[in-house]
Amino acid sequence: MMLGLFRSKPTPPKPHTHVKGGLIRRFMRAGFDSAVTNDGNRKHWVNADGLSADAAASPEVRRILRNRARYEAANNSYAKGIVLTLANDVVGTGPRLQLLTEDDGGNERIEQAFMAWAKAIGLPEKLRTMRASRATDGEVFAVLVSNPGLPTPVKLDIRLIEADQVTTPDLSVLNDDAVDGIVFDDAGNPVEYHILKGHPGDTRTGFLGLEYDRVPAESVIHYFRSDRPGQSRGVPDITPALPLFAQLRRFTLAVLGAAETAADFAGILYTDAPANGEAESVEPMDAIELEARSLLTMPGGWKMAQVQAEQPATTYAEFKREILNEIARCLNMPFNVAACNSSGYNYASGRLDHQTYFKSIRVEQDHLACVVLDRLLAAWLREAVIVSGLLPLRIRTLVATGEGLSHQWFWDGNEHVDPAKEATAQQTRLSSHTTTLASEYAKQGRDWESELRQRAKEVALMKELGLEQERTPSLQPAPPMGREDDDAE
Repeated sequence: MMLGLFRSKPTPPKPHTHVKGGLIRRFMRAGFDSAVTNDGNRKHWVNADGLSADAAASPEVRRILRNRARYEAANNSYAKGIVLTLANDVVGTGPRLQLLTEDDGGNERIEQAFMAWAKAIGLPEKLRTMRASRATDGEVFAVLVSNPGLPTPVKLDIRLIEADQVTTPDLSVLNDDAVDGIVFDDAGNPVEYHILKGHPGDTRTGFLGLEYDRVPAESVIHYFRSDRPGQSRGVPDITPALPLFAQLRRFTLAVLGAAETAADFAGILYTDAPANGEAESVEPMDAIELEARSLLTMPGGWKMAQVQAEQPATTYAEFKREILNEIARCLNMPFNVAACNSSGYNYASGRLDHQTYFKSIRVEQDHLACVVLDRLLAAWLREAVIVSGLLPLRIRTLVATGEGLSHQWFWDGNEHVDPAKEATAQQTRLSSHTTTLASEYAKQGRDWESELRQRAKEVALMKELGLEQERTPSLQPAPPMGREDDDAE
């Protein structure tokens, strides 16, 4: 006889049947409380579904979210300010290019040409528009076009396209590899984009029906954030905050209405006398005109009281602070940045809240560089190769062979709340060799080589003019009071 151990297959949980009042009710036995559906949470989870990322963000759903987000940004001061602040903090005055090839002279030459081109096409402004559009529209498209009117040798330009205009109105061309305006290959790479010749909401051109352009993916930049695997189109960043914006506006109107109601009535007449008591007869709900700066007498048995707007005005400031904090959380933005109000902060709490926000900004800048700026640089170099004398021969050879140029992007630095403390910490890091000049200048959005060359010119000119260079004072903190006396003892 052979003995052995056999493990039976686990059986899935079976619904428990309960008969009550002739009705059969089924309850699922589950090991997680959040998986249990009962009368208390059924309404809360009624909208939970198992749709895929693209099915959940269907064209109609995205259209509704875009319209509502744009409406709030256009009519809600806080929503508009949050979107503008986010775009300004991410993009700032625009990125700066630094090439890292061995040809220093060629690097500087290309950097100056690229930055002149970026200024000519208004790249910083377009990047800020793209970031703001991602917050309210969920996505934005940039088409690479030729602009003969540019004053630079390279005539490359980008034309921003709203998400409404990228769609496929002709449903007959859609297949399993296409998602509302984007056609993918078998590997999931975009092949072409369908861009309507006119904006659906443009009253000048009107809706042009099925007329659209098939633009190859090499000429289109699609900037959006993918929150789920397999997501092909974006939804507004402020989507979770849209109901909160509406609640904030409703509460503000309620507070204003209470104040106006109290201001409309100078007072009311009331009596403590019981029904049919000893009080003179007064017509109910009758309005009485009062003369300014006069002494009045009340009917017998009646008193006057003034209407006060105690609710909801007394909780307005606290409610607004909490709801703004919740609104800004989906953008990783602290309350004092969203509200432009740091009155309730001290130095430590302000710095602590900003750490998460600045880290989020760095992540977004890296995403913007990978998705948009690197594509623009590659396209600009391909156009610059055919311009005689614009690029050095060695750089032209690298671009012609398809090799990428090693480079990095500089962004505006973040201003420190206490510059003296930051300078002391910077000096300590440099003296202990735990950082480099390149790293410290990069935090300020500046190129360390350019800054050192500029400083060398200033020092040389000061020596030429016979100006004595001021001695740099020590940034070490001053000793506490009484130390010298203690040492003397």
